[in-house]
Amino acid sequence: MRRALDHLLFLAFCMLALSSNVSAQASDTPNREETADAPDSAKSAGGPLYIIQPNDVLEIYVWKEPELTRKVLVRPDGRISFPLVQDMQAAGMSPADIKLEVERELKKYIEVPNVTVIVDAIQSYRVFVTGKVGKPGVIAVEKPITVLQALALAGGFLDFANPAEMVVIRNTGSGNVLFRFNYPEVIKGKNFNQNMLLRSGDVIVVP
Repeated sequence: MRRALDHLLFLAFCMLALSSNVSAQASDTPNREETADAPDSAKSAGGPLYIIQPNDVLEIYVWKEPELTRKVLVRPDGRISFPLVQDMQAAGMSPADIKLEVERELKKYIEVPNVTVIVDAIQSYRVFVTGKVGKPGVIAVEKPITVLQALALAGGFLDFANPAEMVVIRNTGSGNVLFRFNYPEVIKGKNFNQNMLLRSGDVIVVP
């Protein structure tokens, strides 16, 4: 069993290495691996937050300033260009983060700016599922999905799967983080924060 799990983890790390979305964000910092709880965004009362990715299209609306309102593309370097703000980082941030940053910059020119940020199109969202599922491989969808949704799209569990020992592997740019996912607990309503919103490039491992 341990050897099989090690093999699945090896395949998962290979998928991460082959993912163009995450490799583009890699830095010169030595890789590290750690285990963590589900991100805080998955625990908030309002549900998990979407994290913006390169090639997404954002609609930035500035109230009573129609000449500033427009759609912008998140460039491959993760940045966007916006009037009066110039270049700013967008990839890795939530729409709420972008809203606050744009408002902060616009205060230099507008007394009380009111900004709304909407993700208009998601161009680069895909996750991977490997292990004992019906349809292992790449899942490419138009909007972010949770772990449970990804498992459903992957055809569910095969016989002899161990859904209590699943992990989600995420490349953060400085290393890989492993999030534990206990399926029996989640479907019973326990530790439901484990059912986090997946980021593009995440790998689900089902031993």
